[in-house]
Amino acid sequence: MSEQVLLDLVQAIALFFLNPVWLVALVAAVGLGYFRVKRERRSFLVRLHPGLTEMKRLLAESWLPALIVSVLISGIGLTVDVGWIVIFSAVAIFAMITFYYQVASPIYFAAIAFFGLYAFQQWGPDFTYSGWSPADVDPFGDMALTVPVIAGLFLIVEGFLIRHHTAAYASPFLAKTNRGLRAAAFKSKRLWLLPILLVIPGDLLSAIAPYWPQFTIGATAFSFLPVPIIIGFSQVARASFPDVLFPKIGQAVTVLGVVVVIVGALAWWMPILGWAALLIGVVCRVMLSILVAVRERKGGFAAAPQSTGVIIAGILPDSPGEKLGLVPGECIRKVNGIQVSNEKELYDAIQVNAAHCRLQVIGRDGEVRLMQQVLYRHDHHRLGLLVVR
Repeated sequence: MSEQVLLDLVQAIALFFLNPVWLVALVAAVGLGYFRVKRERRSFLVRLHPGLTEMKRLLAESWLPALIVSVLISGIGLTVDVGWIVIFSAVAIFAMITFYYQVASPIYFAAIAFFGLYAFQQWGPDFTYSGWSPADVDPFGDMALTVPVIAGLFLIVEGFLIRHHTAAYASPFLAKTNRGLRAAAFKSKRLWLLPILLVIPGDLLSAIAPYWPQFTIGATAFSFLPVPIIIGFSQVARASFPDVLFPKIGQAVTVLGVVVVIVGALAWWMPILGWAALLIGVVCRVMLSILVAVRERKGGFAAAPQSTGVIIAGILPDSPGEKLGLVPGECIRKVNGIQVSNEKELYDAIQVNAAHCRLQVIGRDGEVRLMQQVLYRHDHHRLGLLVVR
């Protein structure tokens, strides 16, 4: 029996990593890095981060929030139907292959899966597969409580990830202004994978894996199922800087997640509030995306060219520019005492003193400060700066 239990455990791990969601997410993350590098090289002839950065951070930034959410779901005893998981995963896969990650918020997947399952119940109640039938699902019962609360928890995680892990990897690119000049905009397109442990009622899993761990409450059996959950994010910052805009978006999404959880929890007394919680989450998430996009398109470029110096669009990691504490949007007025107004003048001025570089920088707040940095032979010959040109 112990060998069978071990075999079931190995099978579960294998099924997780062979899950289509996981495999598509892996390929999509590689694609994100590839297209980002192409965009950066088209604008600056150099990439900001390695092409596999998105793939390496697919799970690295999300595993801890996923663990916390899994403990909460299991501890509270929130159960979901297998059919809901299947539809949720199918919608997530479709969103990933379109690369349109503005609609890759889990609140959309959760709502579509919930209402899709309800529609399936109305149109195909006699359908059965391996003992599962949509007729067994009660959209006005436990599902009306558990799905909105779980979706709200996913929104909270989405907000956390946006707030803490998008600005640092925003990708600069050059775009034309209304006056025909070139200014810098910043695009963050990210994908995260959360290995979530969901609770499934019934003995569907035990029919496939007889020794799969189960527990019972009364006459009902429950099983744990590891499911890869996808969260996507895509936003262009043009009128604002990424480190200002993206944390605000993340905070708004987190607040929305808390609201969805609270309204969804009230479905314990009034199930229709669970439906309302999902609709509130979807509508407010859509409105947030639209409002941010409209504001960024209508506003001018935050990193627009200036006659007083050279505007920084990005800083290469571990470069002298990063050690100096330079940030995108700042303006370099003088280098080694020489006034600069374009990239060539910046490079020529740096060569005046190849061992010790002195900068006069205008910050985003308009304050002027002096900075200096010792340069070594292996350092980037332009301080590791991507500039508006």
